[in-house]
Amino acid sequence: MIEEGSKSSKATVEKRQLFMEMRAQNFDVIRLSTYRTACKLRFVQKRCNLHLVDVWNMIEAFRDNGLSTLDHNAEINVSRLETILSSIFYQLNKRLPTTHQINVEQSIGLLLNFMVATYDSEGHGKLTVFSMKSMLSTMCGGKIVDKLRYIFSQISDSSGTMVFAKFDQFLREVLKLPTAVFEGPSFGYTEHSVRTCFPQQKKILLNTFLDVMMADPPPQCLVWLPLMHRLANVENVFHPVECSYCRSESMMGFRYRCQQCHGYQLCQNCFWRGHASGPHSNQHQMKEHSSWKSPAKKLSHAISKSLGCVPIGEPPHPVFPEAAERPQDLAHPTQLKPVSNNMNDTILMSSGAPTSTKSSTLESPSRLDEEHRLIARYAARLAAEASNSTCPPTDLSFNFDANKQQRQLIAELENKNREILQEIQRLRLEHEQASQPTPEKAQQNPTLLAELRLLRHRKDELEKRMSALQESRRELMVQLEGLMRLLKAQTGGSPHSSPSHSASCTMPMPIRSTSAGSTPTHTPQDCLAGVGDDVLDAFSQGVPRNLRNDLLVAADSITNTMSSLVKELHSVDDGLEDEEVNMRNGRDKVSAPRHYGNRHSTPSF
Repeated sequence: MIEEGSKSSKATVEKRQLFMEMRAQNFDVIRLSTYRTACKLRFVQKRCNLHLVDVWNMIEAFRDNGLSTLDHNAEINVSRLETILSSIFYQLNKRLPTTHQINVEQSIGLLLNFMVATYDSEGHGKLTVFSMKSMLSTMCGGKIVDKLRYIFSQISDSSGTMVFAKFDQFLREVLKLPTAVFEGPSFGYTEHSVRTCFPQQKKILLNTFLDVMMADPPPQCLVWLPLMHRLANVENVFHPVECSYCRSESMMGFRYRCQQCHGYQLCQNCFWRGHASGPHSNQHQMKEHSSWKSPAKKLSHAISKSLGCVPIGEPPHPVFPEAAERPQDLAHPTQLKPVSNNMNDTILMSSGAPTSTKSSTLESPSRLDEEHRLIARYAARLAAEASNSTCPPTDLSFNFDANKQQRQLIAELENKNREILQEIQRLRLEHEQASQPTPEKAQQNPTLLAELRLLRHRKDELEKRMSALQESRRELMVQLEGLMRLLKAQTGGSPHSSPSHSASCTMPMPIRSTSAGSTPTHTPQDCLAGVGDDVLDAFSQGVPRNLRNDLLVAADSITNTMSSLVKELHSVDDGLEDEEVNMRNGRDKVSAPRHYGNRHSTPSF
């Protein structure tokens, strides 16, 4: 008894979990019932991971679980419903990448409790097949035109005309969804709902049905359905515009522009909650935008539209043939095909055969079209054979020819599949060969490579040091030349030469230069600023020292230093050559060693 009580309490908590999470989102602050209903149902769809299941995968699940052969009014119990939901979500996890797997058990529990609370409020533990199909095909992912086509196939007769009684039954079932999220007073079912959708038409075909359901505005009782799909399309749309109320610098989702107040725009949160500021009022007409266009793009679009390059009005859906469509549960795979040209969807809905996404990217458009035609022919013949299987064969030769043609088609498809696999294998091998290292690199000794890098680094350092010493040597030679001129001027001129004459014998000093505002009264010692102490002492004496020998000694010291540096650089270069010779002897095919920089000859004066 205790275990049964704990299980019942757990089930009660699970039933209330989704509704408690929905209340926590505070959707009730949205003032417009249409947006409030669409937001709540979109939350349920995402929370149960139904937005990841495409409508074509949902139809395939109906067929795999045997629902195509059941009557719409047949009842299924909760345990079988749980089995069907399990197959849907486990197949979904197989299609999803491993990094985006969903929690299957949680999704099954949330969706099962929501469906039971919506369609089994009296607690009978059973749901009708039509209730389950209507709910899942409406709440799953995919294009709204594909959903409406499937719904029309369920409510039309064999001549392709809508049956009003079945459409009324569909409205009863689908309008239970707004009631389940506490929006029944706004979008509940009434006896006049059918005639409000089709007030005058008597014979409703597929295109007429799509025109009414996808009109702007749609029927009042189903106005939340296209809005829920628009919400899914604009969740990640970015508008680089500032909201006139909350002053947010950007918007996500819908953008609303006032038709009376110039430049007044609101984000979806402010508009849904009825916020207004300044001269703007909630009574003003607002235009909803689901995308952002720059002013330049708007101007080009307006010019193209005025010149007739852009059609003024595009149809909301493709125009389908007026031929009768039988009730489409994929019992005959060729009856219903998706609107999109996606190869995977077409193959899935035509023959049920698995395909690879890589093969579609490798195929050219002509080959894709050819493969589509082959698969369509093969599926049509399979469907014809299945429909005629109950009749006894009357012409053995006809059956033999049909089997022969089927075998030829299968052989053609197998050959094409082999070509695709070979192309994939070839591209994979090319990619692996491009990404693998060359054999020459793999044969090199890591120790020798490390020593070679160290020697080259040492060589670069010595070259930098040699360049610095050469620059210093050049500066010293310039100083030496200037000092020699000064020495000759002092020894050759008169001892009473004027200060101006002495100041004119300035030498180019790279360290300190004479300022532009100096006067010619400077002494010759001023011209020696930045020169060593020995030179200053020599010129400070009455009789100048013999600086020629000192300067020559300094020049010889610089020359010896440069010579030793060049020898060390040559030894490093020889070491590099020896290392590269050793490496060349250790392997068969290695490129010739590279020489870095030119060799320097010993400088001489």
